[in-house]
Amino acid sequence: MQRIAVVTGADRGLGQGITARLLDEGWRVFAGQYMPEWTELDALAEANPETLTCVPLDVANLETVQAAAETVRQATGRVDLLINNAGVGSPTSPRKLGEEPQDYAEMHRLYDVNALGPLRMTEAFLPLMATSSLKRLCFVSSEAGSISRAERTSWYGYCMSKSAINIAVRLMFNHLRPEGYTFRLYHPGWVRSYMSGRKNPNAKLEPEEAAQYALAYFLQESGPESVIDEDHLVLRDWSGEVWEW
Repeated sequence: MQRIAVVTGADRGLGQGITARLLDEGWRVFAGQYMPEWTELDALAEANPETLTCVPLDVANLETVQAAAETVRQATGRVDLLINNAGVGSPTSPRKLGEEPQDYAEMHRLYDVNALGPLRMTEAFLPLMATSSLKRLCFVSSEAGSISRAERTSWYGYCMSKSAINIAVRLMFNHLRPEGYTFRLYHPGWVRSYMSGRKNPNAKLEPEEAAQYALAYFLQESGPESVIDEDHLVLRDWSGEVWEW
């Protein structure tokens, strides 16, 4: 039976890299498309017409999230792997207290996408995952959400949004792990992504390389040779290091 995946934020960067790798490994993928003007995802769909479907999706908009779930339900009726990758940053994030006024509207936007977006997605897609033997829920977080290891002196909205998704995943884990759901909470490293609106050339990892590390962890199973303990939720990074929360 072909495995079914849903990936949010698949237009470019890490999400598109994960989507491409899933296709290479034989998955049927529904890719959340927020920016139809960004044509690379459409080109990938044209090259994989039987296995990739682009689905209009804004994780900050409940109607589009529910519509995406309905599209997948009608097409396959099942989801095995949900990868909550969509995330945003802001050019106002580096503002320090006392230097420039904080942009609270931007902070609300970051929280709505980075923290509430994965919660909306999980709630909408849970009914489709109930019959899966995998029931794998993956969340792209960040070291920015670690309270014990926080070193920044600004980036309030972004860091707070990532701390919020970390606790949300903990609550989901408490509820859903007894029902057989498995979790991956992940810090992908410093990726040359487009979170600021254009590709960051100063970061360390190209999206394709970051996607390789991410998907290897997302699909890794527990066992004698594995670092995975399905009953112990951790935040793990691309190198395998576990981060304190």
